Amino acid sequence: MMMLNLLASLCVLAVVAFAVPAQEKRIHHHSDLSDHAHDDAHGFQFDHEAFLGKEEAKTFDQLTPEESKDKLAKIVDRIDTDKDGYVSHVELHYWIKHRQRRYIEENVNKHWNDYDKNQDGKIAWEEYKNTTYGYYLGEQFDDVADQATYKSMLTRDEKRFKAADRDQDSIATREEFTAFLHPEEFDYMRDTVVQETMEDIDKNGDGRINIDEYIGDMFTPEPGESEPDWVQTEKKHFLEVRDANKDGYLDASEVAHWILPGEVDHADNEAKHLIHETDTNKDGRLTLSELLDNMDYIKTSTITDYGGMRVDGHDEL
Repeated sequence: MMMLNLLASLCVLAVVAFAVPAQEKRIHHHSDLSDHAHDDAHGFQFDHEAFLGKEEAKTFDQLTPEESKDKLAKIVDRIDTDKDGYVSHVELHYWIKHRQRRYIEENVNKHWNDYDKNQDGKIAWEEYKNTTYGYYLGEQFDDVADQATYKSMLTRDEKRFKAADRDQDSIATREEFTAFLHPEEFDYMRDTVVQETMEDIDKNGDGRINIDEYIGDMFTPEPGESEPDWVQTEKKHFLEVRDANKDGYLDASEVAHWILPGEVDHADNEAKHLIHETDTNKDGRLTLSELLDNMDYIKTSTITDYGGMRVDGHDEL
């Protein structure tokens, strides 16, 4: 259903669905390299999707060993822009950044025609609202509880749409619609990302987040379930790190520092990590042979495709 696909695309607060600690899902890393935790102790799925991209990673998992080697060779040739037979840190960093950009572009393109009903190259708020929520808010949809939920979602979407709509004409250009779908990518949407996070976690509506709300966003015990050790660690982290002014609460600025941790280049970090893990002779660059020797590792990374990379020559860099 379009609605379910939309909700998956707009769930900005689940940019990265890390396993433990759960609060890491709140941190925005500028277009997720992967939905998996970067935890080498429990597998390499993060790196798999960082090298291959989410869709291509799925494809790799279905190939025979020979097909995987052939496809990886084509990908490495694409990454090796100077054709010297090596993948350098610069080339790998550029590739991962390229896949990030392509993922966002393709995600916007995927939704564009669903909402631009009059094909004028723009999406009006009314077009988006009617397409997304028309059925759920109509008289024929009589589930009161669900209707209230969708009305709440509509209110949030309207606020975000208005924030993305820089000229305030209630019509989104492609860039404005991109800011609507991916607000974490735009500096002027920073306050919106923070406000939505505050609204999610601040259950008592006092405009700030206490430690119980902070923990409750990550962990709600089932009857008889004991508290994991990491919860105590997170409580300590709340008190010693998150709550910078030590007043017992997180305000908007403290939440911003938490979920939008500055100009960290995660593509650069991932490129360094991949080289560190697969550079057998430790010369600071990768050969096809080294990557083939680490096929299991690569088949679990973001460099092979971000949002559906093709290696038949049609996916231009």
